[in-house]
Amino acid sequence: MNCNSRREQLRAVFTGDTCIHPGSVYDPISARVAEDLGFEAGMFAGSIASLTVLGAPDLIVLTLSEFADQAHRICRAGELPLIVDADHGYGNALNVRRTVEELESAGVACLTIEDTLLPQRFGQAGAEFLEIDEGVGKMKAALAARQDARTIVLGRTGAVGPNGVDNGIRRATAYLDAGVDGIMFVGIKTRAELEAIADAIDAPIMLGGAGAELKDPAYLAECGVRVSLQGHQPFMAAVQAMHDCLKALREGTPPAQLEGIASGDLMKQLSRDASYRDWQKEYLA
Repeated sequence: MNCNSRREQLRAVFTGDTCIHPGSVYDPISARVAEDLGFEAGMFAGSIASLTVLGAPDLIVLTLSEFADQAHRICRAGELPLIVDADHGYGNALNVRRTVEELESAGVACLTIEDTLLPQRFGQAGAEFLEIDEGVGKMKAALAARQDARTIVLGRTGAVGPNGVDNGIRRATAYLDAGVDGIMFVGIKTRAELEAIADAIDAPIMLGGAGAELKDPAYLAECGVRVSLQGHQPFMAAVQAMHDCLKALREGTPPAQLEGIASGDLMKQLSRDASYRDWQKEYLA
C-alpha cells in the first residue's frame, strides 16, 4: 500500500484550480469500482461507515477502531486516495490525536475534524458547536499527531447554517491560523454564502451538503472549492439492489432469471482475479 503517492495525488487536487467530485465508497469492492472508473479520490463518510459496519444511523455509536479498520480495508484494496470524515475526532483533543494516528496508519490521504458538539448530549435540541478555542485545540492536536506532512487535515464546520456566515468565517479563519490545510463547510446553501466565504479566506475549500445553487464545478472552482461531495447514493443503490434481489429470490424467482447481476468478467476485474492467478503460478506452482 503506497500511501505516499496517493497523498501526493490528493494534495495536487487541493493545490490545483479545479473542483472534483469524489466517489462515495464504503468497502474494498466499491473503492475498486471508483478507482477503475477514474475517480480522483474516494470519500468514506461517518454516516456510511455506521451503516456499513453496524447497520446503525449516524448517531456516533461507531467506534474509532471500527472506523479505522474499515478505512484500512478500503485503502489496501487499491491506489484510490481516500478522504474520510473523522467526525469530532471521537472525543476531546486528546482523542483527536489518537484518531489521526489510527487513520493515518490506516492509509487515508485526507481527514476532516469537525467542531460540532458530539455525541448529542442529554436535552440537546439541534446542532450545537464547540467554542472556537476548543475547536482550535482539536485542530492543533490533529496536526501535532500527523506523522506524514502529506496527509491532509481539514477543519470542518457546519456552523454557517445555524449561526450565520460570519460565525462560519471566524471558525474557518481560526482553524486555518492553527495550521490546517483547508476547510470543509457543510450545509452552505447559496452562492452568496460561498462567495462571502471565498472572499474572506485564502485556502482550499471542501463542500458537503451544498445547496442546489452550488452544483456547477467550474463555478465552485472559481470560488476555491477543490472537492464537492455529491452524497452517498452508491451505498443506497447497493442496499436497494440487495433488497430487490433477495425479495425476488424469496418470492420464487429462479436465480438464472434475476436482473442486474454483475457479470463474471466484472467480478473477476473487481476481485483482481488475474493478479491472484499470477501469484498462484509464481508462488504455488
